[in-house]
Amino acid sequence: MAPLELLILQSLAPGPNHGFGIALHVQQTSGGLLEVEEGSLYPALRRLEKDGVLTAEWCTTEAGRRARLYQLTPAGRKRLTQAQDRWAEVAKGMSRLLRFT
Repeated sequence: MAPLELLILQSLAPGPNHGFGIALHVQQTSGGLLEVEEGSLYPALRRLEKDGVLTAEWCTTEAGRRARLYQLTPAGRKRLTQAQDRWAEVAKGMSRLLRFT
Protein backbone atom coordinates (compact mmCIF):
# COMPACT_ATOMS: atom_id res chain seq x y z
CA MET A 1 0.00 0.00 0.00
CA ALA A 2 1.23 3.46 -0.85
CA PRO A 3 2.03 5.78 2.07
CA LEU A 4 -0.66 8.20 0.86
CA GLU A 5 -3.31 5.52 1.20
CA LEU A 6 -2.16 4.80 4.74
CA LEU A 7 -2.37 8.52 5.58
CA ILE A 8 -5.91 8.68 4.22
CA LEU A 9 -7.12 5.55 6.00
CA GLN A 10 -5.49 6.62 9.28
CA SER A 11 -7.09 10.06 9.00
CA LEU A 12 -10.51 8.47 8.57
CA ALA A 13 -10.11 6.02 11.47
CA PRO A 14 -11.68 8.42 14.02
CA GLY A 15 -14.67 9.04 11.77
CA PRO A 16 -15.93 10.44 8.46
CA ASN A 17 -14.28 13.47 6.88
CA HIS A 18 -14.14 15.32 3.59
CA GLY A 19 -11.06 15.68 1.39
CA PHE A 20 -9.96 19.05 2.73
CA GLY A 21 -10.43 17.78 6.29
CA ILE A 22 -8.24 14.76 5.54
CA ALA A 23 -5.49 16.95 4.10
CA LEU A 24 -5.73 19.30 7.09
CA HIS A 25 -5.61 16.39 9.54
CA VAL A 26 -2.44 15.01 7.93
CA GLN A 27 -0.77 18.41 8.00
CA GLN A 28 -1.76 19.22 11.58
CA THR A 29 -1.01 15.85 13.14
CA SER A 30 2.38 15.66 11.42
CA GLY A 31 3.30 19.09 12.74
CA GLY A 32 3.46 20.42 9.19
CA LEU A 33 5.99 17.82 8.06
CA LEU A 34 3.53 16.11 5.70
CA GLU A 35 1.23 17.70 3.18
CA VAL A 36 -1.22 16.03 0.85
CA GLU A 37 -1.77 17.81 -2.45
CA GLU A 38 -5.24 17.85 -4.03
CA GLY A 39 -3.84 16.38 -7.24
CA SER A 40 -2.82 13.26 -5.32
CA LEU A 41 -5.54 13.14 -2.68
CA TYR A 42 -8.70 13.04 -4.77
CA PRO A 43 -7.55 10.36 -7.24
CA ALA A 44 -6.47 8.25 -4.25
CA LEU A 45 -9.87 8.75 -2.58
CA ARG A 46 -11.67 7.68 -5.76
CA ARG A 47 -9.39 4.63 -6.06
CA LEU A 48 -10.01 3.62 -2.43
CA GLU A 49 -13.76 4.08 -2.91
CA LYS A 50 -13.62 1.92 -6.05
CA ASP A 51 -11.68 -0.73 -4.08
CA GLY A 52 -14.48 -0.81 -1.50
CA VAL A 53 -12.44 0.43 1.45
CA LEU A 54 -14.25 3.79 1.58
CA THR A 55 -17.78 4.97 1.05
CA ALA A 56 -18.61 8.53 0.08
CA GLU A 57 -21.73 10.64 0.11
CA TRP A 58 -22.42 14.26 -0.68
CA CYS A 59 -23.06 16.58 2.25
CA THR A 60 -23.06 20.27 3.09
CA THR A 61 -20.13 21.44 5.22
CA GLU A 62 -20.37 23.86 8.15
CA ALA A 63 -19.24 26.57 5.71
CA GLY A 64 -22.24 25.77 3.50
CA ARG A 65 -20.26 24.09 0.72
CA ARG A 66 -21.06 20.78 -0.91
CA ALA A 67 -18.41 18.16 -0.25
CA ARG A 68 -18.02 14.41 -0.37
CA LEU A 69 -17.84 12.87 3.07
CA TYR A 70 -15.62 9.76 3.15
CA GLN A 71 -15.88 6.94 5.65
CA LEU A 72 -14.04 3.65 6.18
CA THR A 73 -15.89 0.44 5.42
CA PRO A 74 -15.22 -2.75 7.41
CA ALA A 75 -12.85 -3.75 4.59
CA GLY A 76 -11.18 -0.36 5.00
CA ARG A 77 -10.62 -0.92 8.71
CA LYS A 78 -9.06 -4.29 7.93
CA ARG A 79 -6.85 -2.73 5.26
CA LEU A 80 -5.81 0.00 7.69
CA THR A 81 -4.70 -2.57 10.26
CA GLN A 82 -2.71 -4.43 7.61
CA ALA A 83 -1.14 -1.19 6.40
CA GLN A 84 -0.22 -0.14 9.94
CA ASP A 85 1.49 -3.51 10.51
CA ARG A 86 3.35 -3.26 7.18
CA TRP A 87 4.44 0.31 7.88
CA ALA A 88 5.75 -0.72 11.32
CA GLU A 89 7.88 -3.39 9.61
CA VAL A 90 9.18 -0.88 7.05
CA ALA A 91 10.01 1.56 9.84
CA LYS A 92 11.90 -1.18 11.71
CA GLY A 93 13.90 -2.00 8.60
CA MET A 94 14.66 1.66 7.95
CA SER A 95 15.76 2.12 11.55
CA ARG A 96 18.14 -0.82 11.23
CA LEU A 97 19.51 0.57 8.00
CA LEU A 98 20.09 4.01 9.51
CA ARG A 99 22.00 2.48 12.44
CA PHE A 100 24.23 0.46 10.10
CA THR A 101 27.78 1.77 9.91
